[in-house]
Amino acid sequence: MAASLPTAPAATPVQTPPAAAPADGGRLSLDARLAAVEAAMTVRLDEAAVAHEVRIAHIHTDPVDLADVITVPLTPTLQPPQRLPATPVAALLERARARMEADGWCAGALTDESGAVCLLGAIRKEAGGDRGLEADAAAVVLDAIRRRFGDHVESVPAFNDAHGTGRIPLRMLDQAAGLADARGL
Repeated sequence: MAASLPTAPAATPVQTPPAAAPADGGRLSLDARLAAVEAAMTVRLDEAAVAHEVRIAHIHTDPVDLADVITVPLTPTLQPPQRLPATPVAALLERARARMEADGWCAGALTDESGAVCLLGAIRKEAGGDRGLEADAAAVVLDAIRRRFGDHVESVPAFNDAHGTGRIPLRMLDQAAGLADARGL
């Protein structure tokens, strides 16, 4: 059985009382006619606004992240060369981002059967066994995530697993690399 949407009661036109007949033989002045038209238009616009709100009340919209809408040009443009990160953690995070782009993103495991990696899996592979560097990188990623999404995010793996695609985790690696570089880590 299909659910029906609530409907608004039919709007009844608002009747304005007839203006008192002017003393000069039944003709209204220009100002009086303009005032009457303005009053009638105000009533009609108010009715239209209410009808519009009723028609769109059931439409649910999700907020759009501007970074999802803005795209880069297909043809390369002349830009100054990007400087390489001067810090070890920033370099590790950029390598982790490149690995995730190349190998693919996964959730629920550091690496899945096809070789795709999660946030922490990409960091771990690129750290090459240096657990201190890996921990520093994961801490910066968590800080970048919490700056953007709030302190309620428990951990990097929890954040990674909460997404359906790797688009936002990739963006967080990029932002974390910039943050690590700015901090000199």
